[in-house]
Amino acid sequence: MLILGLNMFHADASAAIVVDGEVVFAIAEERLNRIKHYAGFPALAVKACLEFVGAKITDVDQVAVGQDSDANLAKKVQYALANPAKILNFIRLRQRKEAMRDVRSLLAIAFGLDAKHLRFDEHHLEHHLAHIASAYYCSPWEKAAGFSYDGSGDFVSTMKARCEGNGIEALERVFLPHSMGSFYTMICEFIGYKKYGDEGKVMGLAPYGKPTYCEQVGSIVADRNGTFELDLEYFKPLGSNQGMQILSDGTVCLAPHFSDRIVEAFGRPREPQAEITQRDMDLAYAMQHRFEEIGFHLLNDLYARLPTEDLAMAGGCALNSVINGKIFERTPFRRTWIQPAAGDEGLAVGAALHTYHSVLKQPRKFVMKNSYLGPTFDDSRIESDLKQANLQYRKLEREPLLAATADQIAAGNVVGWFQGRMEWGPRALGNRSIVAHPGRPDMKDILNARIKQREWFRPFAPSIMAEYQHEYFEHDHPSPFMLHVYKIRPEKRAELCAVNHVDDTGRLQTVSREENPLYYDLIQAFHKRTGIPVILNTSFNEN
Repeated sequence: MLILGLNMFHADASAAIVVDGEVVFAIAEERLNRIKHYAGFPALAVKACLEFVGAKITDVDQVAVGQDSDANLAKKVQYALANPAKILNFIRLRQRKEAMRDVRSLLAIAFGLDAKHLRFDEHHLEHHLAHIASAYYCSPWEKAAGFSYDGSGDFVSTMKARCEGNGIEALERVFLPHSMGSFYTMICEFIGYKKYGDEGKVMGLAPYGKPTYCEQVGSIVADRNGTFELDLEYFKPLGSNQGMQILSDGTVCLAPHFSDRIVEAFGRPREPQAEITQRDMDLAYAMQHRFEEIGFHLLNDLYARLPTEDLAMAGGCALNSVINGKIFERTPFRRTWIQPAAGDEGLAVGAALHTYHSVLKQPRKFVMKNSYLGPTFDDSRIESDLKQANLQYRKLEREPLLAATADQIAAGNVVGWFQGRMEWGPRALGNRSIVAHPGRPDMKDILNARIKQREWFRPFAPSIMAEYQHEYFEHDHPSPFMLHVYKIRPEKRAELCAVNHVDDTGRLQTVSREENPLYYDLIQAFHKRTGIPVILNTSFNEN
């Protein structure tokens, strides 16, 4: 059975293909059309999925979309009636979304076919159910607490769920305009980070701040009996776009979030290229601090309802690796399974697996053991492109390749490491990575000056051989998808100075030979030369 999962006309449009219950290929449209966070129809991603499995669109049995405009309709109507000025906007948005729901016609146009030749059944799944499905159905567990939180999706920002067997039951929703994602975005926008996706940058700025504004910023979000409410005086009224605008070319732009009330409280907003002041750092600190307080409030309430040690989590806010690394200290949960594509591209996987397991009642057998679900390129293709670019090259067998690369890294050189299948999700995890020595004090500056052009405060990540994690970090829960930040042990901080953040933490990737044999063996080769079982790993993204 072929199931095509889609996230479309929403940020991070994507497609995934499930064959007899197994996710065999998944990719975000941005990787193919080069438009960051593309939010149109993922035609190229769909074609890549089908090409990988050697199928035609007419072979697809089911199409599942991680969005349902009929979900939570009563809440949408209730909000519109309470805000009469917004009613026309909501009607227009619903008309636009109805036109976009015609998946059959959209696929027929993309493939130049008559829609009558497409035989699939179509399914639409509520946004946050798809997020939780993307984590739970990829986990090894038969029972777990499910949690999703982000800016918004289908008029909801947060969901708690019971996951058991083939089923996912929503226990509680937090409806818009209350949203922890919107809270985080609003502060980021105020301190000059106005682009969609900039929240991850500001997470890296927060440790440079002081608790100057914790009380004031804390008052913007109130905890309420296992949930939360925003003080809406600090926010512009919610429009029909639910916080973002999608331009005709598929580019995502954030709608303005903060009101004049925050200007009265904290002064003029910072412009994007202006100097970062201590005020900005302190606001970032307070924002992350309150985000964590509310996050743990929600998770502890979820545990009280579902006392299980296993937590399946997704949604854009689940990319906040700082809070993820503290879950084990601040809640009773002992294990997490976080979807590597925790943002909205992951909806394609969640919708497809939910259709297979919950709708079609098929048994569970798939566990996502790694995130290498994208395209690969064989040697002949690589060699052809190198010749076309008129670049000098040498072709090495496996052992000489590992030795030569480890020698380069140990000597302090920067290496582009491109092998195997592309990673699914935003993190470079050893297949499309820039790698370097983690123990050189000048390495961060070298990477920023020559290649990455990143802000000075953003840390680089360590990839570590899994069996050495406890020796170097203060927590031993695995982090194969680089979604946890842990403290580096005091005696190891100098050894890892290029990846040790200002608060003595690292957003680590634990690497096992089972998950990525070639990358593991590269780290091992570097370890033999230097005594350090870690390499610095960053993406090919340029700022």
